[in-house]
Amino acid sequence: MRSILEIGGRRLPFLRWSVLRMAFGARKLTRDWQVGDGREEALAEYVVANARQGDAEDVVRVIDEFCMRRSVMINVGDEKGEILDRAVRRASPRLLLELGTYCGYSALRMAQVMPAGARVCSIEFSPENAAIARRIWDHAGIGDELAVIVGTLGDGGSTIDRLREEHGFGERPVDFVFVDHDKAAYLPDLERILQEGWLHPGSIVVADNVRFPGAPEYRAYLKAREGETWRTIEHDTHVEYQSLLKDLVLESEYIGQPD
Repeated sequence: MRSILEIGGRRLPFLRWSVLRMAFGARKLTRDWQVGDGREEALAEYVVANARQGDAEDVVRVIDEFCMRRSVMINVGDEKGEILDRAVRRASPRLLLELGTYCGYSALRMAQVMPAGARVCSIEFSPENAAIARRIWDHAGIGDELAVIVGTLGDGGSTIDRLREEHGFGERPVDFVFVDHDKAAYLPDLERILQEGWLHPGSIVVADNVRFPGAPEYRAYLKAREGETWRTIEHDTHVEYQSLLKDLVLESEYIGQPD
């Protein structure tokens, strides 16, 4: 199998049935944030069966193994995950916000490298995905540092209210945001975060999949404000678990509103 999926040092997951099933289920994926073939639940079962309980690093390894050898998933993946890891280490955040939990992989990566006592609040549209993430986090032994809230920032205020009332948003600043949900919501949700006043000069916002599937309005917004309210690094990388399709991860530091 390795010789088929990796040729000449390049990852070729397009040769796998799981990729074709994902393509056929694209409409369901963008509506329900599950592929529709049970791979998300299968991932949780695989983690519990194969990863050492209480070992977050091993859980990440097993998730990557599942995604490379069994079913491709839409988490940030190992290559882009290292970009995320480095950004979290540089920011040394105390309060982190994630938009798009999926199965909990990226939150798990952030929890491994954030300072002791820090907390990640992750927003997830799908209740089923949220339950899978909790199960994986509990197996990794770091569920106390992670919270998943079912909802969206664009749901009329109920999720924002929960973040304020239950998780202290507004009382303390958000130091780090990871954006990896509905690509059309990247810019509107960033504007909602700014409107709430949650960021401070030095807060970091990292966004995945800016080239593929693409978030052109989000990218254009940051380019237009480069050096004024934001400083952005564009990381050239690849779409999850392959090395053919190019992608961009944007790492943006909030400077603050001009005087």
